[in-house]
Amino acid sequence: MKIKSISKSIGSYLFENKVMIAFAAVCLAAIILSGSPLSFIVDGVITRVGRNTFTVLALIIPVIAGLGLNFGMVIGAVAAQIALFWVVHWGYSGFGGMMLCVLLATPIAAFFGYLVGSLFNRMKGTEMIAGLILGYFADGLYQLLFLVIIGGVIPVNNPTLIISHGVGVKNTIDLSDNLKYSIDAIRMLDILTIAFYVVLAITVVKLILHLLKKYTLKRGDLIQFVIIAVLFAISYIPVVETFLFADRLVLLNAVTVGLIAVGVYQLYIIVQKKFIKKEPAFSIVKPLITIALCAGIYAATYIPELEAVLLTVKMSVLPFLLIAALCLFNQKILDTRLGQNMRTVGQSQSVALASGINVDQTRVIAMIISTVLASWGQLIYLQNIGTFATYGAHLQIAQFAIAALLVGGASVQKATNKQAIIGVILFHTLFIVAPQAGKNLFDNAQIGEYFRVFVSYGVIALSLAMHAWKIAEKKTGEPPQESSSLEVGRETSKEMNAS
Repeated sequence: MKIKSISKSIGSYLFENKVMIAFAAVCLAAIILSGSPLSFIVDGVITRVGRNTFTVLALIIPVIAGLGLNFGMVIGAVAAQIALFWVVHWGYSGFGGMMLCVLLATPIAAFFGYLVGSLFNRMKGTEMIAGLILGYFADGLYQLLFLVIIGGVIPVNNPTLIISHGVGVKNTIDLSDNLKYSIDAIRMLDILTIAFYVVLAITVVKLILHLLKKYTLKRGDLIQFVIIAVLFAISYIPVVETFLFADRLVLLNAVTVGLIAVGVYQLYIIVQKKFIKKEPAFSIVKPLITIALCAGIYAATYIPELEAVLLTVKMSVLPFLLIAALCLFNQKILDTRLGQNMRTVGQSQSVALASGINVDQTRVIAMIISTVLASWGQLIYLQNIGTFATYGAHLQIAQFAIAALLVGGASVQKATNKQAIIGVILFHTLFIVAPQAGKNLFDNAQIGEYFRVFVSYGVIALSLAMHAWKIAEKKTGEPPQESSSLEVGRETSKEMNAS
């Protein structure tokens, strides 16, 4: 009976993740056919993960709120590019210039998100189609701004940005001398220093509020400060300071630090739940398996071929920290009242209304958050590319981000951080190896390009078709004479009033 249950679980897992498994098999075949060095593939994947994952993670909140796949995230990218143009025109550069981009793009994206959310509330059930068409509409307005209004209505005297006759922005803006790597090149020591002073300021404010009896200082607040203070103090050790002075982290060191962090966190969970809180329902098996898995992965880094790759590839630190922060945000927001409202609205709007939740407001907030996050993701992307394609950088951001999310096993109704990260890795692995695989297999690299574009749209089409099929199946499977609980309540209320 146990064996049957295990086989059923495996079968269920394989069916639910069939898209991800099939895509992984295609990636493996393409890697073998391409014959590309493993170091080249890993380096390319790490770079693409760092610059694209933030944008893909911005799709999760609308899915939770029942808005489906946010094709309207193009508007967030447009907001980022408007801010980027003006910052470059004003001559700002470096990390300060990028922060100015964030400050300008955030209110613009929030306003756009409000408009999109309000529109979607009038088109419930067709949000994805509306978002797709809205993206094309926004692109038309964007081109009007950059081709006619800038230089024609708004005077801009900048020969490096404006077309020679004085009206319209050039097709390409080079970011090499101003904003290129403005996020990627931030040193680990600077990140740690900023983190320390931010946590110090927050702790001081909490302490003052605690003394004024307006906030209860928790043990976690003090532990958080002690940890960051110890790390900041350790950074003054010469060897550690030299290590943290770099703006790139060798992949082997990143893997080691990550595995240690996961292992320590699992030990913390064991101590906290097993020995301090003494939760009877807590099982120690899962944390121990995770620790054993971390130990196994670390042991694998001693394989010479793998070790050589891990020592060759380097990764930017801040983009991955931002990705981790967004993953934590997506997870923690579900613990808040707003997050619970989003989940309820996503599951059933009628139930949400009956529970007293403002459905329209919740959906608008979800779109504002997603649009703002998409604008930040576009800034991360452009600073890594180092070139701003004025009229094309935003066009396919939604299609590629959505395709990556779906490849990871997500759907129109459900998406998680893990699915987003897995999807980005698989999707961009295929993007890297497909041209060379096409060249080796058909003596034509362009076939590989066509194939990966076909896969991008094919995955989206398949997901939407399955979503429509599930809706149709659900409708046909419902008994024709049954009424929802809300309708039954209304009928009962009418009968009571009549009597």
